[in-house]
Amino acid sequence: GAMAAPPRSFSAAEVRARCAQGSCLVLCRRRLYDLSGFVRLHPGGEQLLRRRAGTDVSAALDGPPHRHSANARRWLEQYYVGEMEPGDEQVPRELHRGFSFSFQSFPELVDEKVVDASAQIPKQMDPHCKTVDAEKDLVDWQKPLLWQVGYLGEKYDEWVHQPVDRPIRLFHSDILESLSKTAWYVVFIVWVPVVLYLSWVSYTSLAQGNTRLFSSFTTEYSIPVHKYYFPFIFLLGMFLWSLLEYLIHRFVFHMKPPASNYYLITLHFLLHGQHHKSPFDSSRLVFPPVPASLVIGFFYGLLQLMLPEVLGLSVFVGGLCGYVIYDMMHYYLHYGSPKKGTYLYGLKAYHVKHHFEHQKSGFGISTRFWDHPFGTLIPEETFEKED
Repeated sequence: GAMAAPPRSFSAAEVRARCAQGSCLVLCRRRLYDLSGFVRLHPGGEQLLRRRAGTDVSAALDGPPHRHSANARRWLEQYYVGEMEPGDEQVPRELHRGFSFSFQSFPELVDEKVVDASAQIPKQMDPHCKTVDAEKDLVDWQKPLLWQVGYLGEKYDEWVHQPVDRPIRLFHSDILESLSKTAWYVVFIVWVPVVLYLSWVSYTSLAQGNTRLFSSFTTEYSIPVHKYYFPFIFLLGMFLWSLLEYLIHRFVFHMKPPASNYYLITLHFLLHGQHHKSPFDSSRLVFPPVPASLVIGFFYGLLQLMLPEVLGLSVFVGGLCGYVIYDMMHYYLHYGSPKKGTYLYGLKAYHVKHHFEHQKSGFGISTRFWDHPFGTLIPEETFEKED
């Protein structure tokens, strides 16, 4: 490719002015990064990052509370915008208080000329244009990725687990491409009516009072299933879904495709690799309803074979509800900013660690429950006491 332009240099005044306008610029030694597009996604919380605007974060990256992984540091490089002018590394003290206060009360901090200058800078801040050096990457990001990844062979596994912040194109065909992408609310609109309708069907069938357990073996000792059992059977379905979520994520989505098998690598990328490569591609965070309905149909058939019809349906509809909750939660864990200290805040940090650092553990998404018995819990971080 063409030679990249030499890095721009920024004065402390300019950094101050940009932060005053709401940008989130941080320093790592002399290097300057614009995290404005990333703050909402930050697992440690948006406020934490905003408070560090204009400051040097090199020490904070090592924690406590969190030691950032090699992937996180690689991720940071995507937002590199330039260098601090020599002698200007110390952005003046005011910055260290962060930008929660209003700059209107500090007119002397905002130099009008600088603000104008920063307004003229081309918008090089769009994070999607920032690449982890597209020239050096193993695939051509200008072309659909699905047919390229199989050629990576033994390099695929490492490549797919080095996340980047840019949208993925899978197919040449616009129709196929649009079918492979799904907005989060589509899952809700498609499946919630199905859950409500089938719940009503199950409940009214149970209310007729003809459903009995074990009637296929023995009529004498079969157990009647009353309609007020429905909520419990439904909850059993949700519980079984949580196990299935764990098993599918661990054993199907995280099967390591053999390096020599082009088709299995391609399949892995289609199923889950794409989500690990670009974990914040908002159109690829939930399951497209068309392929989902095939999988859902399979489990429906399985339950119908194993249980008397209404019972199977009641367990199924609980499981389907569990699936919808899981997909909504998964989207939120990537895109939401849960409040510090809440259950979802802990789950978000946990799931992002699965993406960036612990890809062979932390398979529970809507709950950590199954990571305990299966021994795949991501360990809590410990920090040695400094002498």
